[in-house]
Amino acid sequence: MKKNWLSYMLVSALLSGALTSCSDSFLDLKDPNHFTNENFWKDKADAESALAAAYSPIKYQMYGYYGAFDGWLNLNSRGDDIFTILNEEASMWDIATFQNSATTGNDPYGALYAGIQRANIVLRYIDKVPASGITESDRATIKGEALTLRAYQYFLLVSNYGAVPLRLIPSNEDEADKKASPESEIWAQVEKDLLAAIKDGNLPENRPAEQKGRIERGAAITILGKVYATQHKYAEAKTLLKGLIDSSYSYFDGSNPGKRYRLMENFVDNFTTANENNAESVFELQYSSDGDMSWGNEGGISLGSSLAQFVGPAKSGGWAKLMPSAFLVSEFTTETRGSRSMIQDENGDWITNPDKTAEPDSKYDKRIYASMFFTPSEYGDWVSEENGWYDGKFYGGLFTMDDLWTGNASKMAGGAPIFNVSQSSGAQIGRFLLKKYTAHYVKSKSADNMGNVEGRANNVRAIRFAETLLLYAEACAKVADKDQANWALNEIRQRAGLPKKDFEQIDLMKEIEHQCLLEFFGEGHRFDDLKRWYTTPQIQMILKGNDKQGAYNFKEKYKYFPIPAGELNNSSVEQNELWK
Repeated sequence: MKKNWLSYMLVSALLSGALTSCSDSFLDLKDPNHFTNENFWKDKADAESALAAAYSPIKYQMYGYYGAFDGWLNLNSRGDDIFTILNEEASMWDIATFQNSATTGNDPYGALYAGIQRANIVLRYIDKVPASGITESDRATIKGEALTLRAYQYFLLVSNYGAVPLRLIPSNEDEADKKASPESEIWAQVEKDLLAAIKDGNLPENRPAEQKGRIERGAAITILGKVYATQHKYAEAKTLLKGLIDSSYSYFDGSNPGKRYRLMENFVDNFTTANENNAESVFELQYSSDGDMSWGNEGGISLGSSLAQFVGPAKSGGWAKLMPSAFLVSEFTTETRGSRSMIQDENGDWITNPDKTAEPDSKYDKRIYASMFFTPSEYGDWVSEENGWYDGKFYGGLFTMDDLWTGNASKMAGGAPIFNVSQSSGAQIGRFLLKKYTAHYVKSKSADNMGNVEGRANNVRAIRFAETLLLYAEACAKVADKDQANWALNEIRQRAGLPKKDFEQIDLMKEIEHQCLLEFFGEGHRFDDLKRWYTTPQIQMILKGNDKQGAYNFKEKYKYFPIPAGELNNSSVEQNELWK
């Protein structure tokens, strides 16, 4: 199976003892001598080994920000697009229903600071590498990557915890007991780091195959665009993202070599091992089947992902801890693509199908088939997935929907959504399971178990070009550029098989919200999107209206995670004001 630069260099860092060790407080990480004596920082290879260590906390197999447990589960469980299975994980249930506290489970606070510490070490010592061991171009690139990684992790911290300590040098050279900085200072530093990475970081626009997974210039730009949008700096976001989008589209016209982003024609190509690091990937977390199958983070140099294990159906070896919500299914099935007798023309108007053999290839939005397991024929659809999955294609698979649903019966004993599919013409109560990020493309009856080599090698696409386009659409809508907002929206709609439409200014944000919901279902976006768009009372009203579990518990403080109790006990950091 694949093993790229990040995998090799992380193994090198681990085996050499180059990673920082963890103390009781992740803010008090020590800088090991191995990074500072004459045996290290000799050449580019040493610098890249240290840099690889700065990537790993984001993608820790279990407890990283995108790790499967207390990472991915919690990112998704707060959104109204997900239904959390009762009696699975107590901490996840508390977070999903807004009953968590500072002692609830593990969260990514410490992992994010571990990544920041490692980025700070790179930035502190990279200039010690002699000119004989590294080119100035490579030195600038490594600095740009470290700045982007530090900025991204501070963005995740301030978005999830509010005011946090700001460390810009290795912690053993900084104040031992550093208090939190105001949120405004964190945001300003994030912008400063990203602007420096984009301007002076010599970040490549496209990486060769052996460097896939490393930060590219487009990743730094999209992250900064999201930073601007989150602060409602929409004019800045629009200008920044337009440059990236325009250059990407120029490349595919053949006039601007080096720029590469575009939407993949098939949505499902973003979630399988066969199409990793594709043209839609802006920042992709690299996983491998190499290494052992330990359930920790870096212990045993475990390089695989356990995400499929946590979200896959029980029948395929998964633990099925999450399901699609009824609200999500209703949104997916509100707009249809046509029928054997009626179709929509390019203006979105319903007309008689002039050729009944030329009906759309599916009744619904194309993304639903990559996002959820269900039986389309039950809802008047002519797509035939009822023969099963888990053989790499839709037909003749090892499991039918009956198999998957029955296999999950014990999981759903404590409750499951009631799916009322619109326009379903007398269909029975719906049956839908989460499909995105399962190993449904692998021919195995235990494809979603961590023991499956291919399933655990699947990368996580942390940022896709679809997000760049939808952030751009949002920024355009907010500054009343109706034409450009519609253009970006229709790029997303047409990939989904939906007709091109021209939305009026008053309707733009509603459609942008709808497309974000469908595009990023199960990718951890929904709750953060709601925070960006709405006030606390509005969010609670939306959650209640969409039957979100725990909606009546939601209040202002739940827009943030509390700083973990372990950190409060070992430092001068004070709890977020909302959680005191």
